[in-house]
Amino acid sequence: MKPPPFKYKRATTVDEALGALAEGGDEAKLLAGGQSLIALMNLRLVRPSVLVDINRVSALDYIERSNGTLKIGAMTRQTTVEYSAVVRDACPLLAAALPHVAHKPIRNRGTIGGSLAHNDPTAELPAVALACDAEMVVRSAAGERTVAAADFFTGYLETALDDDEILTAVHFPATAAGSGYSFMEISPRKGDYALVGVAALMQVSGGTCQDVRIVCLGAGESARRMSAAESTLNGQAPSEEAFRAAADAAANAADPGSDYHASADYRRDLIRSLTQRALSKAHGRGR
Repeated sequence: MKPPPFKYKRATTVDEALGALAEGGDEAKLLAGGQSLIALMNLRLVRPSVLVDINRVSALDYIERSNGTLKIGAMTRQTTVEYSAVVRDACPLLAAALPHVAHKPIRNRGTIGGSLAHNDPTAELPAVALACDAEMVVRSAAGERTVAAADFFTGYLETALDDDEILTAVHFPATAAGSGYSFMEISPRKGDYALVGVAALMQVSGGTCQDVRIVCLGAGESARRMSAAESTLNGQAPSEEAFRAAADAAANAADPGSDYHASADYRRDLIRSLTQRALSKAHGRGR
């Protein structure tokens, strides 16, 4: 299918993009990588009257590390982030998750900001942002604001972005030295949408697990931080028994759906298995 008619506007600066958004109102959409938007338009599930192309806004394409924070511009391609030595050093969980995003040609076009703003419930990057306590930098004609990841992802394909706002960057606190991390997911085929996935971060200090982060994707309407599972493991000595208890808590808290790929019960079992495996691997890397 082909999309319905729309006006096309190309921006080269953030201000130009904001002006075009304001002119188009709630009928305008931003075109970044287009890996999700174009498919939705072709299926006529989304019908913007104005498409604002921000691919030439070079100011939003960067990776830098400053004062303990990894800063990535929203238009930075996923492949660029995947192969960045700065990213691997500052936020290894992000580097570990990116190879799971679709296929290489899609990552070549897909952007960091596009994936975060789309907020697919099975997407990898929102889960990583939640696990790392990332912050989203959002800009409108009225000014700039920063939104914590926990407040940014609000529901199924929904975020805290207003119609007149652009996600310009995402900031990841640099991962503490000695932290363990792991990202795992299960999909019908390599590159397909994940059935479920798990992002895990932890530290081990004084013989006990500390600052445990467990985020599951495919476990509800959006990526979900498993607070009960984290509490189960925090303060406990690292062991397969402790990891299993946390995995049980994650599975119990999950609310996955059913479709022709898998039932909710099967997805819940996968969450249990992947969580235990991810925690064990994170512990191994941390040591």
